[in-house]
Amino acid sequence: MRRSIAYPLVVAGALGSTLVAASPALAHGYVSAPPSRQALCASGAVADCGAIQFEPQSVEAPKGQRSCNGGVAGFSVLADESRNWPAKAVGSKVTFTWVMTARHRTSNWEYFIGDKKVATVDGGNAQPDAVVTHNVDLSAFPGRQKVLAVWNIGDTPMAFYSCIDLNVGGSGGSGGTTPPTAPTTAPTTAPTTAPPTVKPTTAPITKAPAVPIAQPGAAWAPGVAYRTGDKVTYAGKTYQCRQSHSSIRSWEPSIYTLALWLPL
Repeated sequence: MRRSIAYPLVVAGALGSTLVAASPALAHGYVSAPPSRQALCASGAVADCGAIQFEPQSVEAPKGQRSCNGGVAGFSVLADESRNWPAKAVGSKVTFTWVMTARHRTSNWEYFIGDKKVATVDGGNAQPDAVVTHNVDLSAFPGRQKVLAVWNIGDTPMAFYSCIDLNVGGSGGSGGTTPPTAPTTAPTTAPTTAPPTVKPTTAPITKAPAVPIAQPGAAWAPGVAYRTGDKVTYAGKTYQCRQSHSSIRSWEPSIYTLALWLPL
């Protein structure tokens, strides 16, 4: 028992020094589920995203921004609405999962749809867990929506930004109604004009690709949904998942030891 407790603490110290001294781009966080735009890029579900696919946690900008890239030019792809971002079908109440690769003291988290703030979660100026979830009621916003999630840091003027495309209360299709029953008798007169054509007011919803579920004892791979307790092998070692998440490139167990994975 003593050995199993002491070993992670040593790894934690080594990991902390690595994050600070050698890999500053690994620090910070983003929304991993439902998949944010940067999560879709990192998993390969959306191609040709540029630098963000390698550092989805790095959309950092001054507080008060209202764009998916936080105004960071290098991540402008995240604000490109012409890419037809896949929308995840969800219910009216949605659980957003943040994964923190550096756990900064937190002022709060905010959620926006358009110009309206739909939720605020107080961070208490405390250090958050490695994985944080928030349950947000979106029942007043049915249909396709773009949610801007903001993590406001407590001890700096900076924040982290993620946009999540959702089909609230939908199944990913365009929907429809049951057609009326045909009349039992023919009308006595023909209509004088053709019925008006109604054009759709919104673009069709694109369903987000399904994320494969982890297989017990399989080798770690990106683009897989891992659940707490799942075991994987990586580089000849076995790891156990500490927090449910969807894996991405650069999130290998040897890098995110303790935050997401525990070496066995």
